Amino acid sequence: MAINPDKLTEFLERGVLDFGAVFHAAAVLIGDKLGLYKKLAELGPMTSVELAKATGTAERYVREWLGSQCAGGYVSYDPATGRYFLSEEQAFGLADENSPAFLPGAFQVALAAVKAEPKIADAFRTGQGVGWHEHDAELFHGTERFFRPSYKANLVSSWIPALDGVDELL
Repeated sequence: MAINPDKLTEFLERGVLDFGAVFHAAAVLIGDKLGLYKKLAELGPMTSVELAKATGTAERYVREWLGSQCAGGYVSYDPATGRYFLSEEQAFGLADENSPAFLPGAFQVALAAVKAEPKIADAFRTGQGVGWHEHDAELFHGTERFFRPSYKANLVSSWIPALDGVDELL
């Protein structure tokens, strides 16, 4: 067997990137569920101590979460002040549930799909499939949270006007 080291490195980098994505999905949901993103967006730049106090969470975990979020590009950091903050784009995608770019719902879907892995592996063995009703409930909640803002925006601006005569009836 002749392993090409460049191709192996490229392959391993892809795997490590995907591995990190799984952990970022969980960290994004933690930030969403605990209101960490919303507080950063609402109150502006904060230290880990201030964010923990504002959200009623443990500072040590908030500090580690902020470091991870910064490394992943989900939160920003100002070394001059020692404070973490959300850029306007980060806030739009992580703290505004009505934003058509709201990401936490997508991560909710991804983690729910991961939870279905044992059922899906069994379906590979049996050929029986996995019904939608058999998925983790977070799949449905995440789907609604991810797609609702975009559907809502397009319903009035694009979809109804595209149906002949419907907008006049409404």
